[in-house]
Amino acid sequence: MPEGKEFVKAITPKSMDFSQWYVDVVLKAELADYSPVKGCIVFRPYGYTIWEFMQAELDRRFKETGHVNAYFPLFVPEGFFRKEAEHVAGFSPQVAWVTKGGDEELGERLAVRPTSETVIGVMYSKWIQSYRDLPVLINQWCNVVRWEKATRPFIRTTEFLWQEGHTCHRTEAEAEEEAQRMLEVYRSFVEDYLAIPVVPGEKSAGERFAGAVRTYTIEGLMGDGRALQCGTSHFLGQNFARSFNIQFLDEDGQLKYVWQTSWGISTRILGALIMVHGDDRGLVLPPPVAPHQIVLVPITARSGEQVLAASRQVYDRLRVRFRVKLDDRPEFSPGWKFNDWEMRGVPLRLEIGPRDLAADQVTVVRRDSGERSTVPMAGLEDSLAHLLGEVHSALYKRALAFREANTHRVSDFDHFRTIIEGPRGFIEAGWCGEESCETRIKEETGATIRCLPFGREHPEECVLCGGQARHLAYFARAY
Repeated sequence: MPEGKEFVKAITPKSMDFSQWYVDVVLKAELADYSPVKGCIVFRPYGYTIWEFMQAELDRRFKETGHVNAYFPLFVPEGFFRKEAEHVAGFSPQVAWVTKGGDEELGERLAVRPTSETVIGVMYSKWIQSYRDLPVLINQWCNVVRWEKATRPFIRTTEFLWQEGHTCHRTEAEAEEEAQRMLEVYRSFVEDYLAIPVVPGEKSAGERFAGAVRTYTIEGLMGDGRALQCGTSHFLGQNFARSFNIQFLDEDGQLKYVWQTSWGISTRILGALIMVHGDDRGLVLPPPVAPHQIVLVPITARSGEQVLAASRQVYDRLRVRFRVKLDDRPEFSPGWKFNDWEMRGVPLRLEIGPRDLAADQVTVVRRDSGERSTVPMAGLEDSLAHLLGEVHSALYKRALAFREANTHRVSDFDHFRTIIEGPRGFIEAGWCGEESCETRIKEETGATIRCLPFGREHPEECVLCGGQARHLAYFARAY
């Protein structure tokens, strides 16, 4: 394997071809590989470990808000799936169907789970009888299948991993509160834990989840100026409750339908992590999700055994508090190791050589900035913890600065077109609320309404028709 700059030639520069850069990082950093099954990927251990950290943190947050985990079947009978007309219309083009079991034709087709509202609704109708049974706050971690025509690792695959929460409530107000509470759980997770700034808001009617009354979303801006939906929370009203007869006897003796929500975040957030923080040298990981927060590389050209012994002592100290990797492989040079771990996005690299030993210090290199510094052995753990915090904060600030620099306030459609065809990014513009304007903008520019952001005043005029604006909308081309 060539060393130094030659090593990084394995990764296409972002500015040359962003899509190829993304695929190169996924493959070269060993996050995933292509499966023999078209449209599917294999999570390699390094990539799956990142997902496990995300999963554990989200699971902790869900349980703090009173939710419990369960598991529902992968297969959904066609009759269940077709009970909610709007829902089936929204998902029908992407559904995979099972028609045979062994050598026998099935009497009823089975949908391979694209989402679980229907099969869960059937079970809730059995479990919920009284107001005393409410609220039901259930989440499941699972895989789903949606037959995609165009795929990209993590971002859009035929099979993907996610969680889906499904809750039932006594009143409309309780369900609405739940939908917004879970959106805030997602916002906090993505911004505070993954260092990805997002715009929270509501989807337009044309973009909302099939069967929902309202869909709330967090939208991120990727490094190529395209948007990515990072998580959604849906207020379902009583649509599914009526379809699946989920009723309860209330305290006043009246039989009523429950109010429902559903919410989900998927492994596409791993794609967001790559596209928001990565650079031309590869992956850049926020410390909370890095499989190795620190890599320790001994410089053994001279005083090899002494350096190795000291490196192992430092490793034993650090692994009590951090996820640390000691790279003492003799078959690779330090320069090769530097490039390899940079490509894998390890937040901090520690180097220990004879000079460091003599000075009772280590040399530390930050992955986010490349900044080198020396840190005394005394109090090393606290110094590294502080540096990891600085790296995390710097990643968020850098991503936020990029988003702000690529968010454009637009008042006329010619300017809108210029931005979409040029630098791209988020476009803030007035929208009259009419589906015809939304559709025409999408058809003519490829941009969709990503969200109607919360708490923002809208302009006076619609960017397309010039009529009275009812909303401020965030438009972008999206993944």
